[in-house]
Amino acid sequence: MATPRSFPQFFRQILAAHWRTFLLLFTGVVLPLTGFEQFAIVIQQQGTFSWDQAILTEIHSTAQPMLDRIAVTITPLGVFYGVFPIATVISIGLLYRQRWRSLSYLLVTLLGSALINRTAKIWLHRDRPDLWETLTPHTDFSFPSGHAMSSMSLVAALVILTWGSRWCGWVSAIGACFVVTIAWTRLYLGVHFPSDILAAWMISLAWAIGVSLIIRPHLEVPYEETTLLPDELQSTRS
Repeated sequence: MATPRSFPQFFRQILAAHWRTFLLLFTGVVLPLTGFEQFAIVIQQQGTFSWDQAILTEIHSTAQPMLDRIAVTITPLGVFYGVFPIATVISIGLLYRQRWRSLSYLLVTLLGSALINRTAKIWLHRDRPDLWETLTPHTDFSFPSGHAMSSMSLVAALVILTWGSRWCGWVSAIGACFVVTIAWTRLYLGVHFPSDILAAWMISLAWAIGVSLIIRPHLEVPYEETTLLPDELQSTRS
């Protein structure tokens, strides 16, 4: 590529080379963070949204013993009995295969998501819904939903790690079902407002995509190649 002779020419080259990254940064990070900020502002000023209670009431109208058992059984999968063991198994696999960059990305995404969630809960102090007696009472704060954040962070990270492979479609489809199901259990049990769920999804997507733009897990190079000298590496590829 020829060296640009002026700033406008250089700027055009930057945009041409990285427009996809800029677009992803805007749509995947800036917009979700802006949405999360608006949710936080309304919650600080008003406490809730007008549609939060209406949606919860409508979901609660479908309550029945069978759905009670399903929701109580599935909801723990959103953190300790689902996300945590899945992340542990995948981390061990990445460690065994010496995929350091991918492992770093997964750990930073999940641990950072947990830290963001805890910080936001303490900062905003939003009380949980109190519309009916829930089957799974909680004593901590509500906004944003920890189950929704952890499930979305895991799925978003796995989609990014499998992007471009034959597994990406399956991960996206199964992951979407998992995320929506966990969200439904939190609303059905009455332990979160819908805005808790939406805000959790927004911040999780922004964090997972933002971390991927920094760590860039798709630049992974097999360990064998990193141990070769430059001349040896060139000869193996010629």
